[in-house]
Amino acid sequence: MAEGATPFRTKTFEPLSRDGRLVNAMTVDVEDYFQVQALAGAIRREDWESQPRRVETNTDRILELFDGHGVKATFFTLGWIAERHPALIRRIVDGGHELASHGCEHRRADEQSAVSFREDLRRSKRTLENIAGVAVRGYRAPTFSIGDDNLWAFEALAAEGYAYSSSVYPVRRDYYGMPLAPRFAFFPIDGHRLEEYPITTARLARRNLPCGGGGFFRLLPYALSRFAIARVNQMDRQPAIFYFHPWEADPRQPRVTSLGFKSRFRHYVNLDKTMGRLGRLIDDFAWDRMDTVFRPGIGA
Repeated sequence: MAEGATPFRTKTFEPLSRDGRLVNAMTVDVEDYFQVQALAGAIRREDWESQPRRVETNTDRILELFDGHGVKATFFTLGWIAERHPALIRRIVDGGHELASHGCEHRRADEQSAVSFREDLRRSKRTLENIAGVAVRGYRAPTFSIGDDNLWAFEALAAEGYAYSSSVYPVRRDYYGMPLAPRFAFFPIDGHRLEEYPITTARLARRNLPCGGGGFFRLLPYALSRFAIARVNQMDRQPAIFYFHPWEADPRQPRVTSLGFKSRFRHYVNLDKTMGRLGRLIDDFAWDRMDTVFRPGIGA
């Protein structure tokens, strides 16, 4: 199926502009270093409680960076983190940022049954809302794990009252990706207002190239990220979505020595460069929270 031939209806809306620049969406996936996919084979879920937690300190550094630059963002947060760091959740909301769900315990959507996935959605939403006292409207699946084989997940999101998802990455990767999905906002369910906001890619040489953050932002020269996001804004006339994790700004995190080369490289490459690059990224583009940039429910 060629690009553009997907069965999904794309969303049309007028992008926000500020000082002559399109406004992009800044997002943070709030999880600790020991909860990521690359370390799943080395740190068991039942051992999470015994790991030194660094997520609160790292997230506070990010909040300070955003505050210093006047940036508002969306924080896709694990329920597991919220239960153990409720004051952090309240600081995020008090700072004017959007609080959204990343599930409870970083379980991939495509490794859960429909029943367990719905329970995870319900529990994480309830946990965040009870702590923060605000409505949670957005969701991001751990490891972008909604794809062609589990499109039923969108039905579950709609049933649990979410307004939007940002769980699809329209690239082909070894353990995630939906390369034939639309590159920009679309409606994944016929006749329903649930909206999906895919992670940003740049279209070059008939391929979708990742430019929405994560490991690629750390691995590749910053100039490539700047070029790709500018291309999306100027040529596609679409807002970009950028994501990163608090642990990516923490070069002093504990090192797991039992990882294979690929996982070790993915997780640890250029951690010491993240904060500097984020500062440049914030200065080079205009940013805001997901619900401000995409305005769920506005547009056709």
